[in-house]
Amino acid sequence: MLLARVVGNVVATRKDPRLEGKKLLVLQHVAPDGRSRDSYVVALDTVGAGARETVICVSGSSARMASGMKGTPVDTAVVGIVDDVNLLPGGS
Repeated sequence: MLLARVVGNVVATRKDPRLEGKKLLVLQHVAPDGRSRDSYVVALDTVGAGARETVICVSGSSARMASGMKGTPVDTAVVGIVDDVNLLPGGS
């Protein structure tokens, strides 16, 4: 699982029929302390995430195991909206 921030969305009028009605988001990976990283990914939203929210995303076979994703051609899925991250002292 990875932490990411929703930084945009993707509109695709022509796509695999199994993606019809699904929301695609552009995510920017973030460090646990909230600092942005230089990597982006397009993910299928399964939880109703909104702009600038910090989310938990999964990729690969884990993405296809998310609710309602069986048989869907997806490599990354948003599976949670983060309320708070608490780092232990001395953690990076």
